[in-house]
Amino acid sequence: MRYATYEHRGRRQAGEVRGTTVIPLSGLTELGPATTPEVLSAAPRDEAGAVPVGEVRLLPVVPRPSKVFCVGLNYRDHVTETNRDVPGYPVLFPKFASSLIGPHDDIVLPPESTQVDYEGELVVVIGRPGRRIAESDAVDHVLGYTVANDVTMRDYQYRTHQWLQGKAWDASTPVGPYLVPPEDVDIGNAGIRTVLNGRKLQESDLSHLMFTIPTLIATISTFTELAPGDLILTGTPGGVGFRRDPQVFLRHGDEITVEVDGVGAIHNLVRAGLTSEGGAR
Repeated sequence: MRYATYEHRGRRQAGEVRGTTVIPLSGLTELGPATTPEVLSAAPRDEAGAVPVGEVRLLPVVPRPSKVFCVGLNYRDHVTETNRDVPGYPVLFPKFASSLIGPHDDIVLPPESTQVDYEGELVVVIGRPGRRIAESDAVDHVLGYTVANDVTMRDYQYRTHQWLQGKAWDASTPVGPYLVPPEDVDIGNAGIRTVLNGRKLQESDLSHLMFTIPTLIATISTFTELAPGDLILTGTPGGVGFRRDPQVFLRHGDEITVEVDGVGAIHNLVRAGLTSEGGAR
């Protein structure tokens, strides 16, 4: 089973995706704080309102999460390529709802940055609230999984020891295309890959996460309550552009895909933003 948040003829709607068709969930305009597992399963399916997926615009799976948590350095090969020590505690930083874009929206290069990088990631969507959640109970709080590209402005990220200014740009982070419930995917062994212009630049599988999904949920919920609709971007494998020789950064006209087996793929065109003078970068 898969779920999506989408727009059709100017109307925002949450829906169940069956094959190439999306069926509206009556009473739900989007996935988020109101969509617990029980709400999703009980929502009436408006079969008469079904439309082809190709006729809708897919939005971020959760367009307005209350919190977006990101994890750095969670694959050993990425730690190695950054020449850092293996962390003993998850490296955490935030994004905001304003950072998110749809799974097929254009990635617009900000004119201020010349080092825009890619990071393919699995995303955990929270479905039940909780504080100080035990690892043994963590999966019960998961609504499902989706995919993200943690697009990063490296020249801003490394201006300080904090990463916020390189990670939380408005309208920079594709998330989607669908939410897949935990029972419908073998997430522990799913492959993950990033392909830029037909060239595979990242490939791993989720068994290589150093801090597992239950560990991340338990860790984060120690200091803040997790709420339905909250997102956890679980980290990226090795192969990021900044650490390559020669370096690889996103450029106007690029096409980039991030895929997680059993969850889905996001595909985005990269285009230049406008300069302060009004022209293309």
